[in-house]
Amino acid sequence: MSINRPAAAALAAALCLLTAACGSSSDDKASAKSAEAAASKSGYPVTLDNCGQKQTFDKAPSRVVVMNGASVAEVSTLLALGLGDKIVANQQGYGMSEVPGRAAAIKALPTGDVKVNEAYDIPREAMLGLRPDLVLSVTTYGFDQKNGFATRDQLKQVGANSYVSPQGCDDDPSKMTVADSYQLLRDMGKVFNVGDRAEKLIAASEKSIASVSAKVKGEKQPKVMVLFSNMSMGGNDFSSVFAHGIVNDILAKAGGANAFADTTEATFADLSKEKVAATDVDAVVVMSYNDPNPAAYAKKLLKEFPQWPAAKNNTYVTLSDSMYLGPSNDLAVRKVAEMLHPDAV
Repeated sequence: MSINRPAAAALAAALCLLTAACGSSSDDKASAKSAEAAASKSGYPVTLDNCGQKQTFDKAPSRVVVMNGASVAEVSTLLALGLGDKIVANQQGYGMSEVPGRAAAIKALPTGDVKVNEAYDIPREAMLGLRPDLVLSVTTYGFDQKNGFATRDQLKQVGANSYVSPQGCDDDPSKMTVADSYQLLRDMGKVFNVGDRAEKLIAASEKSIASVSAKVKGEKQPKVMVLFSNMSMGGNDFSSVFAHGIVNDILAKAGGANAFADTTEATFADLSKEKVAATDVDAVVVMSYNDPNPAAYAKKLLKEFPQWPAAKNNTYVTLSDSMYLGPSNDLAVRKVAEMLHPDAV
């Protein structure tokens, strides 16, 4: 049987598709393998499932905007990973830090010359004008259209990914632990292809905390009051007292316990002066949020409640960023443990 030339060519093409035995197919396979190898080497694409939204990164972000959210976790994490040069606008800052040089490094970052809104954060039009390729927010609040912010969908439309920090999806940090700080480090490590740096930081933190916890194991757990200095968030005299959240995990690892954990299920307790006075407080942790002299507040507090064991023994420590979500929780664990168990640590 003879086959004409066009039919033979067609048959050859069909066999080529079925068997992948033709030169062009081999070239395609080689090209595909090359692309896969390049992607593997670059670490991209990277996809994160963040608060129910998939965010895919084809390359490392180079125009990062960090929203305020009364946090320094996000900007501190980027700085700890050596990514400060990727930030085009930062609205976070506590004014002080347990990490030498960090407060100054945060202050030196660009702000984008943004006029913030009533929530002290970046409004929608200003955000879009910054041309970000990644926007970091502490909670979903930072992407709420009702509050004048750019939504995650609006950011996606202009080519920007978005990220909400751990436990920020439901805007409830009451269940936050040190593990969430590690999750933030790991996620940013993946996004920027610096996972090795993230893992080294996490390993060092875990080792430091384990060492401290081992030394205070079996010791009596003093009752600790943790609060922000000179800050009011409710209707009572003491509305910035922590009841739950990452501070409780830090206290436990340092050999202590929260004196007000049973007052509410929320992150913060809103306490009367009478309730505070009636509680035995063995030690105080005063957290500074842009307060240049938290020690003065701590001394004033101890003077106000002289019946506390904390006042009689002058037992207090002032901290800032290490006591909350961020890359430096190991410093808080060590400093709190040194206050509570000076002979053990």
